[in-house]
This record gives sequence, structure tokens and C-alpha cells, in this order.
Amino acid sequence: MIRTCSLLSVAVLTLGACGSGVDDADATGDSTDATDDAPSDTPVLDEWDEALTERERDYGAALRAAALRLTGDLPTVTEINTIAAATDELAKKAAYEALITDYLNRPAFARQMVAFWRDTFKMGGTATLDTAPVFAAQLAVTNGNYMELFTRASNNCPSFNAADGTFAPAECLNGGAQVGVLSNPGMLSHFAGNFAFRRVKWVQETFDCLKFPIELDGTEQDIGGASPYTGRWSYDSISGTDNGGRVNFRDVSAVLCVNCHQTLNHVAPLFAYYDNNGQSTPAMSAPTPMGNDVPALPTDFLPAGEGTAWRFGVPAPDLPALGLAMAADPDVAKCAVARTWNWAMGKTDIVDTLMDVPAETIQSQLTAFTASGYKLRDLIFAVFTSDDFTQF
Repeated sequence: MIRTCSLLSVAVLTLGACGSGVDDADATGDSTDATDDAPSDTPVLDEWDEALTERERDYGAALRAAALRLTGDLPTVTEINTIAAATDELAKKAAYEALITDYLNRPAFARQMVAFWRDTFKMGGTATLDTAPVFAAQLAVTNGNYMELFTRASNNCPSFNAADGTFAPAECLNGGAQVGVLSNPGMLSHFAGNFAFRRVKWVQETFDCLKFPIELDGTEQDIGGASPYTGRWSYDSISGTDNGGRVNFRDVSAVLCVNCHQTLNHVAPLFAYYDNNGQSTPAMSAPTPMGNDVPALPTDFLPAGEGTAWRFGVPAPDLPALGLAMAADPDVAKCAVARTWNWAMGKTDIVDTLMDVPAETIQSQLTAFTASGYKLRDLIFAVFTSDDFTQF
């Protein structure tokens, strides 16, 4: 059985001919058919459109997939029979949605969420590395605001009791401002690296669903490379060995380094104030290729006077401001919905395997997610009860 996951629908319009009973004729009296060469207004269905129109709703099949995702087990015979015994489509829908709600209330759902966020965050398995996935799982189970992943200022390192599926609040003890998972000590240590670039890569790919380079839709700039630079940021907005930096992020001899570093260098300084153990430090402590005993300097990233930012035109002078900027970014919300969609549909990682989701496919869920205040459990319910999940 192949599941399709597009919300596209095609209306086929059949236009009837409105004849007058008189043959059309040109000025010379020749009889012609005026419609012979006219373009058709009828959309042509391709094989995928036809497959979509042939889908049928099957709540029993949907329940099997949903139970495996949400509880880790197949539905029971009683649950299957609850849907089978429903007398009409509306009754089957109500029975199915009631079972989905029941699954979301079980301890097994909490365990599934911890596993999901471990996979999504690419970390977990120890008490420290689990704190970020457990925090995200807690938001899902309690129907919290997804954007608290970037804004919550306390109790960001909860623990999880797998036996009963409960969470216990706890503070992250690595110093500095607490900013959701952005300041999580497990994440910061797990993704430590030169100039804190691995931390920014994790943030970008996990929450914006895109690999670097990004922001390449600007005006062409000739910077002496083999091709023009089309980033949004000015070439002069990042550091190189010719304007105060110790590494030449402005190099154009082989590739245009600025393609990635235009954005990367505006975000990374905010994560460079944490050491390799994820502890906050008063001065930059992120290592550099010049040796672990040679930490990064602000001028390695940006020339004097250039500020940090989430995106071009979206300044972020500190980590809490970065979190607020991310929470206000529509692309971050879209990424959350797309990741939830792919998980429900059994797809692989949206970034690692380029399993992108067309915007129109998830538009209704994205609209509801935004209107709800980014409630995470409501999003999961909406995806698992959507037409595309319940039709085959």
C-alpha cells in the first residue's frame, strides 16, 4: 500500500459546446471549425493527480499506522473493532479521532516523543544529552508552545520517567541566560567545534529544515570570484584576513566562502561564549583551527561595528534575542509542521535525505498551528487526523 501525502486537488472542468446551429465561416465563405485549433481550458490530469483522486478513506488502516507512531504498538482488537462497528463514515471518523486522543494521553506517547526528539535532535542516551529531547517531548505531551524551545527562560533541562511517562522540571546548570534548547549544555557540548559553527549548523538544519548556504537571493555582487555573489548580506559584512580576522572567510580563490559565512558568521558569535563542555564563559571560549588554547575572537567572525543577527535585517544582539527572532520566523513554524508531517507519513529526515514537503501540502496544518499559538500536541492530532493520513 502506497501512502500519498499531497493536499492538492484538481477540479476537472468540462466545457460544453454552445452551438448556434449555423456553421462558422471565414470572410471568404470557407466553412471551418473554430474550436479545432483553440487551446483547451480543461486541465490535464497526470498519473499522480489521478492516483490522488482515486484514494479512499480507510480509518482502520490509518489506525494501524497511527498506533505504531504514537504508542509503538499495533492497535488492539478492541480498538480495531471500535472502528469496524461504526455504522457510517461520520461514526468511523469520530471513533478514530477518539482513539487518537486516547493514544496521545498514554505514557507510551511520551516515550515515543522522547524517541522522536532524540532522532530529530541527533542526541540523547545520557542524562545530559537527553535534557533537550526530553524538553521538546514535554512540550508535545503537555500541548505546550513549540516556540518555547527558543524562548523559555527556566526549567529547560527536565528529566523523564519512562515507566510512567512523566516529566520532572529541572534547571540547566551551565550559567548564562537560559534560552530554551539554544543554551542547553548537552547540545552545546555535543555540537562543540571550531568557531561554534557546528552548533549553528544544528540550529539551522533542525529548526529551519535547510542546509547552508542560505539567503542567496540578493543582488549580484562582483567580489572577484569565478561567479558573482548573490547573498543578501554585503560581502564586507564578514571578516577575513584583510579586514581584521585571523581566518579568511572572504576567500574567493576556490569557492565563494561568503555563501555560507554571510549568515553563519552573524549567528555563531552568540554560541562562541560556551566552552566545549557547554558551560557559559564571560569571554569567547569556542576553539579555533589555530589550537584549542587559541579561542575565537569577535573580530574573527565580523568586522568591528557589525552586529549579530538571525537573518539579514533581523538583528539578534544576544542569545535571548536570537530565540525571539526564531520564534517569529514563519519558516521555523513551517519546518516544525513539515517534520511532524514526515514523521507521521513514515518519511526519512527532511534535511539529511532531502525529504522536503511542498508548502501547499501542509498549509492547512500550518495555518492551524500558527493560530493555536504553536500548540505541539494539537499539531500532531491535526496531522494524524488529516485527509491525507486517513486516505489510501
